[in-house]
Amino acid sequence: MSSQKVDAGKLLQQIDSPEDLKKLNETDLPELCKELRQFIIDIVSVNGGHFAASLGVVELTVALHYVFNTPYDQLVWDVGHQAYGHKILTGRRDTFYTNRMYKGISGFPKRDESPYDTFGVGHSSTSISAALGMAVASHYKNEEQRQHIAVIGDGALTAGLSFEALNHAGVEDSNLLVILNDNCMSIDPNVGALKEYLTDIATSKTYNQLKKDIWRLLGPISKFGPNAREIVKKVEKSIKGTLLRKSNFFEALKFRYFGPIDGHDVKHLVKVLSDLQHIPGPKLLHCITVKGKGYPLAERDQTKWHAPGLFDKITGEIKKSAAPKAQAPKYQDVFGHTLVELAQQNPKIMGITPAMPSGSSMNIMMNAFPDRAFDVGIAEQHAVTFSAGLATRGLVPFCNIYSTFMQRAYDQVIHDVAVQNLKVVFCLDRAGIAGADGATHHGAYDLAYMRCIPNMIVAAPMNEEELRNLMYTAQLDQVKGPFVIRYPRGKGVMADWQKPLKEIAVGKGRKISDGDEVAILSIGHVGNFAGEAIGLLEQEGIRPAHYDMRFVKPLDETLLHEVFKEFKKVVTVEDGCIMGGMGSAILEFMADHNYQAQVVRLGIPDKVVEHGEQAELYEECHYDAAGIAKTAKALFSGSSASNRLIAS
Repeated sequence: MSSQKVDAGKLLQQIDSPEDLKKLNETDLPELCKELRQFIIDIVSVNGGHFAASLGVVELTVALHYVFNTPYDQLVWDVGHQAYGHKILTGRRDTFYTNRMYKGISGFPKRDESPYDTFGVGHSSTSISAALGMAVASHYKNEEQRQHIAVIGDGALTAGLSFEALNHAGVEDSNLLVILNDNCMSIDPNVGALKEYLTDIATSKTYNQLKKDIWRLLGPISKFGPNAREIVKKVEKSIKGTLLRKSNFFEALKFRYFGPIDGHDVKHLVKVLSDLQHIPGPKLLHCITVKGKGYPLAERDQTKWHAPGLFDKITGEIKKSAAPKAQAPKYQDVFGHTLVELAQQNPKIMGITPAMPSGSSMNIMMNAFPDRAFDVGIAEQHAVTFSAGLATRGLVPFCNIYSTFMQRAYDQVIHDVAVQNLKVVFCLDRAGIAGADGATHHGAYDLAYMRCIPNMIVAAPMNEEELRNLMYTAQLDQVKGPFVIRYPRGKGVMADWQKPLKEIAVGKGRKISDGDEVAILSIGHVGNFAGEAIGLLEQEGIRPAHYDMRFVKPLDETLLHEVFKEFKKVVTVEDGCIMGGMGSAILEFMADHNYQAQVVRLGIPDKVVEHGEQAELYEECHYDAAGIAKTAKALFSGSSASNRLIAS
């Protein structure tokens, strides 16, 4: 993707660091916020990226860097969707046009990118734990003056990790400030009792009249010293008595709760944050914000504008690349429509997703069968064990989680599903290279971490038709135990994909084409790359055979015996980590059956792959069509390949 520079406003042009920001008069901050918001709109509209979340915290971002001494004071952003303004104000304004581009800056805070990025993030709900660890370390090192701030959204607060951190922080005498960025949204609207509780707080008509509560709670606490009530008066003046009687949830965890306050009043934020610096111990400031603030279309449809791609900033028209008349659908949409089709036939089918109904297309079933599809919030562990509970009563849960997020529920997959051999169908979206979201979002490891679990079936479709048929197979009564189906981000290859459903024999692959000397064994969507590679090689008179393995567990041993009896040169291709993946399974089979062959494994190498377009990263990892063709040609000609493994 090409990148495009954009000019900043007059005030923003002067700011290369928070030190420059502090030189501004407080009266200049509203104008700076206006320029910063416009700069984000200008950049994201032409270069793409996450959008609405960062617009919603412009004033909070400016106030935080204006008040606190970053990076000495440790500022931790949760997830990172909201950190674009932070990046721009901390020395990356002139490189922000490369945001999420191949070899450009990351779309998320990243420790090796800037000292202002104190903690690398990408998955939600980590900020409080990380900031608490930093605060405890500062206390241990006698750095009591150092501030530690975690900015977390109300959606991220639904995760168990956040509750665990709050529970711990309440009993630590650490200098920790948690800022709750409450906009009632994650990517989709937030769900659950906590959301309703926070909404109740935010709509209270009495929260500005609770001066006595501040006095009662903070005044008598002796550790504030002789100036306790003076501190209380300062805070009360800034916050205008917004400590709530109904804040007992946070108070029960021994946090001092302040708010809710307007998260778009930058001057008031500066006053409140300045005063909160003087209050020791764990504190929580509740800020009410609007996701997409300042761009009316994003304010009205916050899910659509979470990461809209390229768009016309004037009209709001989202730009789409030209496509052929008959266009292949996204895998996620094939999943969503097929799940509804199956649910119409099988009343036992249920759908579960952790806060990704639109991203995974579970919203299609939620609309069709609202009593049979559940968004459980950002709670992958709960999603898996909840699914296990459904399965114990004879229902067939389709638990749809991004591959990278499934890592967070690995214990539940083993302990609550596999050990009990429960029939839960795990549909892992965004498996393999995820693209511009980068290292934290690549679904690199699922083939390896799922195939080592007993009772598990692990499969990957090469196209939309196979995805449908695997889903159909997984829900059949005769198929027992947990079943994993993994598929990539983006479009498939079949415009005509809505074909009659049919069963696929579990553990059976297929031969796609005959060939000579070299066999290519692929699994999943990258089998299409292998097909393209064979087309390139045939132009040079080289004709490898091609096998679609379909299953990494159980392996099709009959097919593999056929392969190794006929071929002594083999290329394995997978959109997953080489270590422990399908290629490793093939080598294990070879060793177990005393075959000898030259094998080259292609896939995600043993390194952290950064961000970029999927095609760019496939090329970097050498398993795009050209990379597969080059490897197969090297084997065919007998030349040495750097990553060849000779096994016997």
